[in-house]
Amino acid sequence: MAAPILTRQDFTNYCLRRLGAPVIDINVDEDQVSDRIDDAIQYWQDYHFDGAQKFYWIHYITETDISHQYLDASQATDQDGNNVNILGITRIFPLTDSQATINMFDLRYQLRLNELYDFTSASYINYTLTQQHLRSLELQFTGEVPIRWVRNMQRLYIDWAWGDGFEISAGQVVVAECYGAIDPDTYPNVWNDRWLKQYATALIKKNWGENMAKFGGLQLPGGVTLNGKETYDAAVEEIRMLEQEMITNYSGPLEWFLN
Repeated sequence: MAAPILTRQDFTNYCLRRLGAPVIDINVDEDQVSDRIDDAIQYWQDYHFDGAQKFYWIHYITETDISHQYLDASQATDQDGNNVNILGITRIFPLTDSQATINMFDLRYQLRLNELYDFTSASYINYTLTQQHLRSLELQFTGEVPIRWVRNMQRLYIDWAWGDGFEISAGQVVVAECYGAIDPDTYPNVWNDRWLKQYATALIKKNWGENMAKFGGLQLPGGVTLNGKETYDAAVEEIRMLEQEMITNYSGPLEWFLN
């Protein structure tokens, strides 16, 4: 059994071997191969359910954020502390939660104090129903905080009152539920993904066919005739089938579009 592919160079060599190298001279420049691999990774990250990870980005509001009235996510990190390219943000969590604070005038605190003073015998049914009712009222009259995520700018716009004396001030915390692209250089198991290997190979094959098509009908020494169009057409069909397989078998729901 072959060893797993865990580096970009091993991945590149694998794709070229699938196309016949070194027995066959693959007429594709190194930069072209690298570009096609980048294209394959980008497509995989955008659509494959294994191409993105859910994580929670914790950010402390700064004076710069208040001045700009958006959050800059270009330096956001995942749970492992790695910088991550955020694909989408589904929601943000409330900045304050009276359930986690002690405020004797808060209704939920009084419910816990009076309804659940004895966890060994008190029923939690009434408490649970009341909490659901309060949450329904909150959604009815306040609603979720509107957010707008701009991926190419890596900016999170939050439509609330910014600045001291208003809803938001410096030092407060925002927790955003995010989906970030998985970087194969950080998580090398990506290089061994079956679909990604096939797709990158097909893209390189298409590029190879495009290069040969420029010299269509040219006869090489030994009687070999270049047939770039046939290689190109075969690659296009492979790419079509793989992208269809992605849609039907591997695509995850784009939650940032559904929310």
